[in-house]
Amino acid sequence: MTVDDDVAAKLRAEVRRTGQSLKYVVNHFLRLGFSSRRPLRPPSRFVVKSRRLGLRPGLNYNIGELLEQVEGALHR
Repeated sequence: MTVDDDVAAKLRAEVRRTGQSLKYVVNHFLRLGFSSRRPLRPPSRFVVKSRRLGLRPGLNYNIGELLEQVEGALHR
């Protein structure tokens, strides 16, 4: 197994700090990494609750009235 230089440096530092063997330190951190993994499961379904909002006060869907308001009585 080959490790990157930065990983090797961290492993050597941990060996010096703890006084444990390189094999022990590598196995220890591999076990930590494997035990901290979360199980892969699909994310929970995203649900949006709908509700009736109705028409906004002052909002008019009558096109004829809207044209008359914007363009005046002579829009026809």
